[in-house]
Amino acid sequence: MQISFNNGLHTAVPSEDGSYTAYSKEYGEHYHSTKDGALNESLKKHIVPAFEHVKEKDEVHILDICFGLGLNTLGTILYYRELAPQTKLHIHSPELDDNLVRSLMYFRYPHSFKPLRPIIEAISTVGSYEDETLSVEVFLGDAREYVKKFHKHFDIVYQDAFSPSVNPLLWTKEYFRDIAHAIKENGILTTYSTALKTRLALHQNDFFVYLAQEKGVRDFTLASLQPIPNLKRVDMAHKISCNPHVKPLCDTQVTQISHY
Repeated sequence: MQISFNNGLHTAVPSEDGSYTAYSKEYGEHYHSTKDGALNESLKKHIVPAFEHVKEKDEVHILDICFGLGLNTLGTILYYRELAPQTKLHIHSPELDDNLVRSLMYFRYPHSFKPLRPIIEAISTVGSYEDETLSVEVFLGDAREYVKKFHKHFDIVYQDAFSPSVNPLLWTKEYFRDIAHAIKENGILTTYSTALKTRLALHQNDFFVYLAQEKGVRDFTLASLQPIPNLKRVDMAHKISCNPHVKPLCDTQVTQISHY
């Protein structure tokens, strides 16, 4: 009998670009936007804009929050192999759901991911993969504690957790304080969220916040501890003056059960 990815916690769902995402019954959300397309969202909101920021580097360290279905990590590997095969990639990704990771061998990935099958199988079985130009570590456990292990280590942070409404502890100002500690001064953070609360949490941790736009996907956010030229910076002072009642999420105010 063939083992299926679908079970009581998650179900594979097609998205509009033809790639598959999944619906999490535990969180009540899809892992990706079905409208933007799962692979399209990973490429245009995370992989491509981040690559433009680091494409001159010979070695790149990436924090992928959270691993989920692995589209950000796997898509990154394919993208760099095509455009910058000489670059050494080191990807670290926390993930709370060990059952999800073990089931990824049976997930319906895009056909273009076929060359990555040995990597998918290694991650699904032992949680890591390494060769001469690539290392991937999937940490099974508390993302908040995992991030605290690193100091000025990451060139890129993919902030791609479930939304603040269901996973608030990965969107608080205290969380982004730890991210600011873990990312390099010239690193870049990508996130699908354009919510003012998210941007305030970044802003209060000294991130410069930028509006990002790409054809075929909804607007998203880029952020860095240093100014990034040629990007549209969000006027946070104006946003704050127009919305004085809006505050960032704080750990002490998050009273609901949170998953991370």
